Amino acid sequence: MGQSLSRIYIHAVFGTKGRRPLIGEKIEKELHAYIIGILKNLESPSLQINSMPDHIHILFLLSKNYSISEIMQIIKKDSSKWMKSKGYNDFSWQIGYGAFSVSQSQVNKVINYIKNQKEHHKKVSLKAEVEQLMIKYNVDKYSREFFWS
Repeated sequence: MGQSLSRIYIHAVFGTKGRRPLIGEKIEKELHAYIIGILKNLESPSLQINSMPDHIHILFLLSKNYSISEIMQIIKKDSSKWMKSKGYNDFSWQIGYGAFSVSQSQVNKVINYIKNQKEHHKKVSLKAEVEQLMIKYNVDKYSREFFWS
């Protein structure tokens, strides 16, 4: 009898449409909990989640039964509907996302990075952060014009 196993850590980052600051302190913890529930239902448990008013970081284990694109589509669609149900009628996520594999040896470092987003962004803008992530993860197909338009 065969067995399929995987342990793939994903660091996902995506922003609100137009980078509008819509994730306030009043709703962020509930939003995080809602997304954690989505990931649990998709057999992709979250390890860390944190947001700023205009973007979110999630570290999760990728299920062997769903693709990254399926998971990202479901997270964004369902959490956007949920935000609207909470009265954030203008809420939506940007079209794209970043999803990067993380080695086991770097998991704790990424967890701390995500935990400390509030402090991090006192020194580093979202634009600078995205540029740093593209370099760190060696993304060569990054289109600045598309991402920031």
